[in-house]
Amino acid sequence: MNRAQNAPQAAKSIPNLGLKQRNTFGFDANAELAYEITASEQIPGVISDIAAQKLAWRVLGGGSNVILPAKLPGATLLMNIAGQEIIASDASATLLAVGGGVNWHELVAWTLENDLPGLENLALIPGTVGAAPIQNIGAYGVEIGDYIDRIEAFDTKDHAFVTLAKEACHFAYRDSYFKQNPQRFIVTKVVFRIPKSWNARIHYADLAKQFAKNSNPSAEEIFLAVCKIRTYKLPDPKVIGNAGSFFQNPIVPNEQYETLLQSHADLVSYPDEPGKRKLAAGWLIDQCGFKGQRMGLVGVYENQALVLVNHGGGSAQDILGLAKCIQDKVRAEFGVSLQIEPNIF
Repeated sequence: MNRAQNAPQAAKSIPNLGLKQRNTFGFDANAELAYEITASEQIPGVISDIAAQKLAWRVLGGGSNVILPAKLPGATLLMNIAGQEIIASDASATLLAVGGGVNWHELVAWTLENDLPGLENLALIPGTVGAAPIQNIGAYGVEIGDYIDRIEAFDTKDHAFVTLAKEACHFAYRDSYFKQNPQRFIVTKVVFRIPKSWNARIHYADLAKQFAKNSNPSAEEIFLAVCKIRTYKLPDPKVIGNAGSFFQNPIVPNEQYETLLQSHADLVSYPDEPGKRKLAAGWLIDQCGFKGQRMGLVGVYENQALVLVNHGGGSAQDILGLAKCIQDKVRAEFGVSLQIEPNIF
């Protein structure tokens, strides 16, 4: 069979597509024009088509880290590239290639089923594999950047496919080269490097409490514990709309941390890079009295102040209004600025 016969069909364009089921806040939103991307080879044609029409555009994965307006003008690329496979293995590590549209949590479960431990601390984080490195998702002392070997993407600036080694991705706390260059790269595949040597990482308070009587849990036990903790702290988007953690944990100089500690002895924080401390944004918000509070159709989740929720019928404008109230109060009380984590489209 020749190459032309193997080529995937061109991406389907869908006018005025409803996206309520494609964003975990459950906001009513419509894409003026949507393209369903099921293979990387479809992307050059779609980008050329968009450029010819001079349309604004964006990529949407699982919609778990976005705030969508009622109308998304221009083109929305729906990332649906599937598939995962082991592509290499040696004495030290296994290389795993995964399509950008694969569900992140399902991938974590798959790695454990296939005896590839390492990602278990990142269980139950919503979203797709392609979006995960952009934000450098992390939880309980682990970041996705720790396990990435390379990333394949389409560079819309040079109109060519590129492969970026881990070092070129510039991973940092909730940051990456992709995030620093918005609208340039469309992540199509992530290649993970899973080391064959494995150690349990349970030093974060919630996990340490879970394993107070078991200092050497298995990866599967950690996976289940993380799912249990997150299920308690974070609401199911199918039940109540949310995007998980809404604010980044702020990082402050040690001097500012020491000053805050004098007036807030129970301040929750974690070590960061030398000379800095990471403050718990949820704790700051809770101290300002927002946990469980409601503002019209939106509010702050009762079990975790870091999570903003849509009680039904809320909009991007509503959630951003609530977010500003929280930011203003935290800044006034602690002198700390909170950065919104989800992407605002």
